[in-house]
Amino acid sequence: MAEFRSEAESYFRGLRDRIVARLGELDGGAFVRTHWQREEGGGGEMSAIRGALFEKGGCNFSAVTGPRYPSVPGASTAQAEGSTGAQPKSSDAATPRPERSAADRARDDAALGVIPPRPEELAGKPFFATGVSLVIHPKNPFVPVVHMNVRYLEVGELGWFGGGMDLTPCKPFAEDTAHFHATCQRALDKHSPALYPRFTEWAKDYFYIPHRKSERGVGGIFFDYLQGTPLHANDRRAAFSLVQSAGDAFLDAYAPIVEKRRDTPYTAADREEQLRWRGRYVEFNLVYDRGTIFGLKTGGNVEAIFMSLPPLVSW
Repeated sequence: MAEFRSEAESYFRGLRDRIVARLGELDGGAFVRTHWQREEGGGGEMSAIRGALFEKGGCNFSAVTGPRYPSVPGASTAQAEGSTGAQPKSSDAATPRPERSAADRARDDAALGVIPPRPEELAGKPFFATGVSLVIHPKNPFVPVVHMNVRYLEVGELGWFGGGMDLTPCKPFAEDTAHFHATCQRALDKHSPALYPRFTEWAKDYFYIPHRKSERGVGGIFFDYLQGTPLHANDRRAAFSLVQSAGDAFLDAYAPIVEKRRDTPYTAADREEQLRWRGRYVEFNLVYDRGTIFGLKTGGNVEAIFMSLPPLVSW
Protein backbone atom coordinates (compact mmCIF):
# COMPACT_ATOMS: atom_id res chain seq x y z
CA MET A 1 0.00 0.00 0.00
CA ALA A 2 2.99 2.31 0.41
CA GLU A 3 3.08 3.12 -3.30
CA PHE A 4 -0.61 3.99 -3.35
CA ARG A 5 -0.22 6.14 -0.23
CA SER A 6 2.59 8.03 -1.90
CA GLU A 7 0.57 8.57 -5.06
CA ALA A 8 -2.44 9.89 -3.15
CA GLU A 9 -0.24 12.13 -1.03
CA SER A 10 1.46 13.52 -4.15
CA TYR A 11 -1.86 14.29 -5.81
CA PHE A 12 -3.20 16.13 -2.76
CA ARG A 13 -0.01 18.19 -2.48
CA GLY A 14 -0.30 19.18 -6.13
CA LEU A 15 -3.97 20.04 -5.78
CA ARG A 16 -3.16 22.27 -2.81
CA ASP A 17 -0.46 24.02 -4.85
CA ARG A 18 -2.83 24.71 -7.76
CA ILE A 19 -5.62 26.01 -5.53
CA VAL A 20 -3.33 28.26 -3.51
CA ALA A 21 -1.78 29.70 -6.66
CA ARG A 22 -5.14 30.54 -8.27
CA LEU A 23 -6.80 31.94 -5.17
CA GLY A 24 -3.70 34.01 -4.40
CA GLU A 25 -3.88 35.38 -7.92
CA LEU A 26 -7.52 36.36 -7.40
CA ASP A 27 -6.74 38.06 -4.10
CA GLY A 28 -3.54 39.75 -5.19
CA GLY A 29 -1.85 38.45 -2.07
CA ALA A 30 0.08 35.35 -1.09
CA PHE A 31 -0.70 32.37 1.10
CA VAL A 32 1.77 31.95 3.93
CA ARG A 33 2.87 28.35 4.41
CA THR A 34 3.70 26.87 7.79
CA HIS A 35 4.97 23.31 8.26
CA TRP A 36 3.99 21.25 11.26
CA GLN A 37 4.94 17.82 12.58
CA ARG A 38 2.86 15.37 14.54
CA GLU A 39 4.61 13.53 17.36
CA GLU A 40 2.77 10.25 16.67
CA GLY A 41 3.68 10.31 12.97
CA GLY A 42 3.46 12.52 9.92
CA GLY A 43 2.48 16.15 9.70
CA GLY A 44 1.40 18.71 7.18
CA GLU A 45 1.51 22.25 5.92
CA MET A 46 -0.87 25.11 6.59
CA SER A 47 -1.40 27.64 3.81
CA ALA A 48 -3.15 30.75 5.14
CA ILE A 49 -4.13 34.09 3.66
CA ARG A 50 -5.40 37.33 5.16
CA GLY A 51 -6.01 39.44 2.09
CA ALA A 52 -8.08 42.23 0.60
CA LEU A 53 -10.53 39.86 -1.11
CA PHE A 54 -10.26 36.83 1.17
CA GLU A 55 -10.53 38.14 4.71
CA LYS A 56 -9.34 34.77 5.95
CA GLY A 57 -8.62 31.60 4.08
CA GLY A 58 -6.79 28.36 4.56
CA CYS A 59 -5.85 25.47 2.30
CA ASN A 60 -4.18 22.78 4.37
CA PHE A 61 -2.40 19.60 3.40
CA SER A 62 -1.70 16.76 5.82
CA ALA A 63 -0.44 13.19 5.86
CA VAL A 64 -0.53 11.55 9.27
CA THR A 65 -0.15 8.08 10.73
CA GLY A 66 -1.03 6.49 14.05
CA PRO A 67 -0.99 3.12 15.81
CA ARG A 68 -4.74 3.05 16.56
CA TYR A 69 -7.65 4.42 14.57
CA PRO A 70 -9.51 6.87 16.85
CA SER A 71 -13.19 6.46 17.62
CA VAL A 72 -15.32 9.38 16.42
CA PRO A 73 -17.91 10.66 18.91
CA GLY A 74 -21.49 10.87 17.79
CA ALA A 75 -21.50 7.61 15.82
CA SER A 76 -21.64 4.15 17.37
CA THR A 77 -20.71 2.45 14.09
CA ALA A 78 -18.97 3.27 10.88
CA GLN A 79 -22.29 2.84 9.14
CA ALA A 80 -23.86 5.51 11.31
CA GLU A 81 -21.10 7.91 10.37
CA GLY A 82 -21.45 7.21 6.69
CA SER A 83 -24.54 6.62 4.60
CA THR A 84 -27.25 8.42 6.52
CA GLY A 85 -30.15 8.15 4.10
CA ALA A 86 -31.94 10.70 6.26
CA GLN A 87 -34.84 12.78 5.01
CA PRO A 88 -33.94 16.17 3.52
CA LYS A 89 -33.90 19.01 6.04
CA SER A 90 -34.15 21.88 3.58
CA SER A 91 -37.14 23.97 2.60
CA ASP A 92 -38.20 21.33 0.07
CA ALA A 93 -39.02 18.90 2.87
CA ALA A 94 -42.72 19.41 2.15
CA THR A 95 -42.24 16.84 -0.64
CA PRO A 96 -39.85 14.36 1.02
CA ARG A 97 -38.22 11.53 -0.85
CA PRO A 98 -39.49 8.06 0.10
CA GLU A 99 -37.82 6.65 3.20
CA ARG A 100 -35.54 3.67 2.59
CA SER A 101 -34.67 0.89 4.98
CA ALA A 102 -31.12 0.58 6.29
CA ALA A 103 -30.65 -2.53 4.16
CA ASP A 104 -31.86 -0.73 1.04
CA ARG A 105 -29.57 2.23 1.71
CA ALA A 106 -26.58 -0.04 2.23
CA ARG A 107 -27.32 -1.96 -0.97
CA ASP A 108 -27.83 1.21 -3.03
CA ASP A 109 -24.67 2.85 -1.69
CA ALA A 110 -22.59 -0.29 -2.22
CA ALA A 111 -23.63 -0.19 -5.88
CA LEU A 112 -22.04 3.26 -6.04
CA GLY A 113 -18.82 2.08 -4.39
CA VAL A 114 -19.71 3.42 -0.93
CA ILE A 115 -19.00 0.63 1.56
CA PRO A 116 -18.73 1.69 5.23
CA PRO A 117 -16.35 -0.56 7.16
CA ARG A 118 -17.59 -2.54 10.14
CA PRO A 119 -16.47 -1.37 13.61
CA GLU A 120 -14.49 -4.56 14.17
CA GLU A 121 -12.51 -3.83 10.99
CA LEU A 122 -11.33 -0.54 12.49
CA ALA A 123 -10.86 -1.16 16.20
CA GLY A 124 -7.26 -1.03 17.31
CA LYS A 125 -5.87 -0.89 13.76
CA PRO A 126 -3.07 1.43 12.61
CA PHE A 127 -4.16 4.23 10.28
CA PHE A 128 -2.87 6.59 7.62
CA ALA A 129 -4.72 9.70 6.47
CA THR A 130 -3.86 12.29 3.84
CA GLY A 131 -5.80 15.02 2.13
CA VAL A 132 -6.54 18.67 1.50
CA SER A 133 -8.97 20.81 3.48
CA LEU A 134 -9.97 24.31 2.44
CA VAL A 135 -12.22 27.06 3.78
CA ILE A 136 -12.36 30.59 2.36
CA HIS A 137 -14.10 33.51 4.12
CA PRO A 138 -14.33 36.46 1.70
CA LYS A 139 -14.72 40.00 3.04
CA ASN A 140 -17.43 41.04 0.58
CA PRO A 141 -20.80 39.64 1.80
CA PHE A 142 -21.76 38.93 -1.82
CA VAL A 143 -18.85 36.54 -2.37
CA PRO A 144 -19.77 33.16 -0.84
CA VAL A 145 -17.84 31.18 1.71
CA VAL A 146 -16.63 27.91 0.24
CA HIS A 147 -15.44 24.66 1.77
CA MET A 148 -13.68 21.77 0.06
CA ASN A 149 -12.12 18.61 1.41
CA VAL A 150 -10.75 15.53 -0.31
CA ARG A 151 -9.01 12.78 1.63
CA TYR A 152 -7.76 9.22 1.66
CA LEU A 153 -7.83 7.05 4.77
CA GLU A 154 -6.33 3.61 5.43
CA VAL A 155 -7.14 1.56 8.51
CA GLY A 156 -5.45 -1.82 8.67
CA GLU A 157 -5.94 -3.41 5.26
CA LEU A 158 -8.90 -1.20 4.31
CA GLY A 159 -8.70 2.06 2.39
CA TRP A 160 -11.31 4.55 1.26
CA PHE A 161 -11.81 8.12 0.04
CA GLY A 162 -14.11 10.87 1.21
CA GLY A 163 -14.74 14.55 0.81
CA GLY A 164 -16.80 17.03 -1.11
CA MET A 165 -17.39 20.75 -1.44
CA ASP A 166 -20.18 23.12 -0.52
CA LEU A 167 -21.10 26.76 -1.00
CA THR A 168 -22.33 28.97 1.84
CA PRO A 169 -23.42 32.38 0.53
CA CYS A 170 -24.61 35.12 2.84
CA LYS A 171 -26.28 36.71 -0.19
CA PRO A 172 -27.23 33.80 -2.48
CA PHE A 173 -27.72 34.08 -6.23
CA ALA A 174 -29.59 31.34 -8.05
CA GLU A 175 -27.21 31.42 -11.01
CA ASP A 176 -24.17 31.00 -8.74
CA THR A 177 -25.76 28.03 -7.01
CA ALA A 178 -26.64 26.50 -10.37
CA HIS A 179 -23.08 26.97 -11.67
CA PHE A 180 -21.53 25.43 -8.57
CA HIS A 181 -23.79 22.39 -8.65
CA ALA A 182 -23.49 21.92 -12.41
CA THR A 183 -19.69 21.90 -12.17
CA CYS A 184 -19.82 19.28 -9.42
CA GLN A 185 -22.25 17.19 -11.43
CA ARG A 186 -20.09 17.26 -14.57
CA ALA A 187 -17.11 16.03 -12.54
CA LEU A 188 -19.08 13.10 -11.12
CA ASP A 189 -20.93 12.26 -14.33
CA LYS A 190 -17.59 11.29 -15.89
CA HIS A 191 -17.76 8.23 -13.65
CA SER A 192 -21.51 7.60 -13.40
CA PRO A 193 -24.72 9.66 -13.64
CA ALA A 194 -25.88 7.93 -10.45
CA LEU A 195 -23.26 9.64 -8.28
CA TYR A 196 -24.33 13.30 -8.25
CA PRO A 197 -27.94 12.64 -7.10
CA ARG A 198 -26.69 10.59 -4.15
CA PHE A 199 -23.76 12.82 -3.22
CA THR A 200 -25.74 16.06 -3.38
CA GLU A 201 -28.46 14.42 -1.29
CA TRP A 202 -25.76 13.41 1.17
CA ALA A 203 -24.51 17.01 1.31
CA LYS A 204 -28.00 18.27 2.16
CA ASP A 205 -28.16 15.80 5.02
CA TYR A 206 -24.61 16.36 6.27
CA PHE A 207 -24.41 20.17 6.06
CA TYR A 208 -27.53 20.58 8.16
CA ILE A 209 -27.66 22.45 11.47
CA PRO A 210 -30.20 20.60 13.62
CA HIS A 211 -30.57 23.28 16.26
CA ARG A 212 -31.22 25.88 13.52
CA LYS A 213 -33.43 23.50 11.53
CA SER A 214 -31.80 24.61 8.28
CA GLU A 215 -28.93 23.80 5.93
CA ARG A 216 -25.61 25.55 6.35
CA GLY A 217 -25.70 26.92 2.82
CA VAL A 218 -26.84 25.93 -0.67
CA GLY A 219 -25.20 22.51 -0.67
CA GLY A 220 -22.83 20.84 -3.05
CA ILE A 221 -21.56 17.28 -2.80
CA PHE A 222 -20.43 15.08 0.07
CA PHE A 223 -19.32 11.45 0.20
CA ASP A 224 -17.42 9.05 2.41
CA TYR A 225 -16.29 5.41 2.56
CA LEU A 226 -15.75 5.43 -1.20
CA GLN A 227 -13.97 2.17 -2.06
CA GLY A 228 -14.89 1.97 -5.75
CA THR A 229 -17.27 3.31 -8.37
CA PRO A 230 -20.50 2.01 -9.94
CA LEU A 231 -18.57 0.51 -12.84
CA HIS A 232 -15.59 -0.66 -10.78
CA ALA A 233 -16.72 -2.01 -7.41
CA ASN A 234 -14.06 -2.45 -4.71
CA ASP A 235 -11.50 -0.77 -6.97
CA ARG A 236 -9.45 1.70 -4.94
CA ARG A 237 -7.82 3.17 -8.03
CA ALA A 238 -11.19 3.85 -9.64
CA ALA A 239 -12.27 5.61 -6.45
CA PHE A 240 -9.06 7.65 -6.57
CA SER A 241 -9.83 8.72 -10.12
CA LEU A 242 -13.28 9.90 -9.04
CA VAL A 243 -11.82 11.90 -6.16
CA GLN A 244 -9.31 13.49 -8.51
CA SER A 245 -12.18 14.58 -10.76
CA ALA A 246 -13.94 16.15 -7.78
CA GLY A 247 -10.81 17.89 -6.52
CA ASP A 248 -9.88 19.17 -9.98
CA ALA A 249 -13.38 20.67 -10.36
CA PHE A 250 -13.07 22.96 -7.35
CA LEU A 251 -11.50 25.98 -9.04
CA ASP A 252 -13.88 25.73 -11.99
CA ALA A 253 -16.79 25.70 -9.56
CA TYR A 254 -15.68 28.59 -7.35
CA ALA A 255 -13.33 31.00 -9.14
CA PRO A 256 -15.92 32.29 -11.69
CA ILE A 257 -18.30 33.16 -8.84
CA VAL A 258 -15.57 35.10 -7.05
CA GLU A 259 -14.74 37.01 -10.23
CA LYS A 260 -18.41 37.85 -10.79
CA ARG A 261 -19.20 39.07 -7.24
CA ARG A 262 -15.95 40.48 -5.90
CA ASP A 263 -16.69 44.13 -6.81
CA THR A 264 -20.35 44.14 -5.78
CA PRO A 265 -20.97 47.20 -3.56
CA TYR A 266 -22.12 46.48 -0.02
CA THR A 267 -23.27 48.51 2.98
CA ALA A 268 -22.45 48.50 6.68
CA ALA A 269 -25.77 46.71 7.21
CA ASP A 270 -24.71 44.01 4.74
CA ARG A 271 -21.49 43.56 6.69
CA GLU A 272 -23.33 43.29 10.02
CA GLU A 273 -25.63 40.67 8.50
CA GLN A 274 -22.60 38.75 7.24
CA LEU A 275 -20.98 38.65 10.69
CA ARG A 276 -24.15 37.31 12.30
CA TRP A 277 -24.61 34.78 9.52
CA ARG A 278 -21.04 33.55 10.00
CA GLY A 279 -22.07 32.41 13.46
CA ARG A 280 -23.99 29.55 11.91
CA TYR A 281 -20.81 28.42 10.16
CA VAL A 282 -18.95 28.43 13.47
CA GLU A 283 -21.73 26.48 15.18
CA PHE A 284 -21.69 23.75 12.57
CA ASN A 285 -17.92 23.35 12.48
CA LEU A 286 -17.51 23.21 16.25
CA VAL A 287 -20.49 20.99 17.02
CA TYR A 288 -21.08 18.70 14.04
CA ASP A 289 -18.18 18.66 11.59
CA ARG A 290 -16.55 15.21 11.51
CA GLY A 291 -13.30 16.55 10.04
CA THR A 292 -12.85 18.86 13.02
CA ILE A 293 -13.58 16.01 15.44
CA PHE A 294 -11.25 13.58 13.64
CA GLY A 295 -8.43 16.11 13.58
CA LEU A 296 -8.71 16.76 17.30
CA LYS A 297 -9.02 13.06 18.15
CA THR A 298 -5.88 12.23 16.16
CA GLY A 299 -3.78 14.97 17.74
CA GLY A 300 -3.72 17.16 14.64
CA ASN A 301 -2.44 20.71 14.50
CA VAL A 302 -5.02 22.81 16.34
CA GLU A 303 -4.33 25.97 14.34
CA ALA A 304 -4.77 24.04 11.09
CA ILE A 305 -8.00 22.43 12.32
CA PHE A 306 -9.55 25.73 13.36
CA MET A 307 -8.48 27.63 10.26
CA SER A 308 -12.07 26.99 9.09
CA LEU A 309 -13.37 29.57 11.57
CA PRO A 310 -13.96 33.14 10.31
CA PRO A 311 -11.78 36.01 11.61
CA LEU A 312 -14.77 38.09 12.74
CA VAL A 313 -18.20 36.86 13.77
CA SER A 314 -21.15 37.92 15.89
CA TRP A 315 -24.31 36.40 17.32
